[in-house]
Amino acid sequence: MTPTLSADELAPVVDDLRAANQDFLARYPGESDRRQPVHVVYGGAHLFKADTARRLGETARRSLQEYAPDPAALAAALGAAWEPAFAADLYARVVSKLEREPVEDFRLDFEDGYGNRPDAQEDEHAVSAAGEIAAGLAAGTLPPFVGIRVKPFNEDLRARSMRTLDLFVSALVAKTGGKLPQNFVITIPKVQIAAHVTAAARTCALLEPKLGLPAGALRLELMVETPQAIIDATGRCPLLGFIVAAEGRCGSLHFGVYDYTASFGITAAYQAMGHPACDFARTVMVAALAGTGVQLSDGATNILPVGPHRGADLTDTQLRENRTAVHGAWRLAFEDTLHSLRSGIYEGWDLHPAQLVARYAAVYSFFLAGLPAASGRLKAFVEKAALASLFGDVFDDAATGQGLLNFFLRGIACGAITEQEALATGLTLEEIRTRSFLKILLGRRASA
Repeated sequence: MTPTLSADELAPVVDDLRAANQDFLARYPGESDRRQPVHVVYGGAHLFKADTARRLGETARRSLQEYAPDPAALAAALGAAWEPAFAADLYARVVSKLEREPVEDFRLDFEDGYGNRPDAQEDEHAVSAAGEIAAGLAAGTLPPFVGIRVKPFNEDLRARSMRTLDLFVSALVAKTGGKLPQNFVITIPKVQIAAHVTAAARTCALLEPKLGLPAGALRLELMVETPQAIIDATGRCPLLGFIVAAEGRCGSLHFGVYDYTASFGITAAYQAMGHPACDFARTVMVAALAGTGVQLSDGATNILPVGPHRGADLTDTQLRENRTAVHGAWRLAFEDTLHSLRSGIYEGWDLHPAQLVARYAAVYSFFLAGLPAASGRLKAFVEKAALASLFGDVFDDAATGQGLLNFFLRGIACGAITEQEALATGLTLEEIRTRSFLKILLGRRASA
């Protein structure tokens, strides 16, 4: 029996469907294979120095040594019921990370962490901070990701924001001979309308040719900190429109917990990462941008792991109170980070170097605990793709494969798992290093 409809009769339907599918794939290409940092440290731009990342690592290691000098102590501090072997392995990896690469991303802050200052002072700090970035670039002391956060592009602060952006980037390019640090980004806070993003993108587009930078070199990162960024005046979610307004410059979106909750009228005592209002915003962010390749970051735990007592001659009671305070803040940050990871958000903010202990403990325990199941799932998925290739079938689910692969790419990048451990997926080291499930699939098809 032959089909009733001929190819010619179906041609208009197929043409429209093909165009719609292509438009969908262009808008939703799947998860990006770019490395995503597991955290970003925010600090006042006026305080940043070329060796800040190294000094933060030293402070984090001192905190770990003082308040959790061994694996059992760290597990107890975090309230984690780890087996001794698991705790020892995780502890060693955390120590190695704090020695090797304590900070993955740093944002020089000209907004909340800087405040409102006289224009002449902010001008001076924009130029001097650019000089510190240039010095760090020359010395090789910058973290793998770095950037600045300017003030919002609202009516009150847009002029100051644009001026700081211009001065910083211009000074940086002048001091480096036309180079930007790898993975340099400009964070735009409190985005409420697409016009804020358009203005930032146009400012960057005007700067690039004047400074001899390639088109698109200045990348943007947007912050979700108001209810209007989740549901706009029309009752729709505007987030994808924000990304479109960035004209290809935006690869990441960050959630600002405390401004967001404050805008609801939630009092300071209840403004926290775990508030239901934040879970709603996270869910909307993940749903609105799933499959777009835009990477998401959660906010920060604002209870810092710092003891209330300072000095060299503390009493036993004071030492005990310090330990209780630090452990309590670590445990909160640990639980907040795990909550973000379980929600599908793989990055968050840190505000103090001692928080790096809880950050890496949470991230590493998440990846190590999930390693066996993820290995088996990706191995089965790869075998399914290979089987389809063997029989000449079309296997078009590479986006899902990339999502599975990204678990391992994220774990390897931050030091939670090793490349050797990722071999349990059935992939080779060469395949893993391509960072692309599509390239792996095409390579296996070619050799089939």
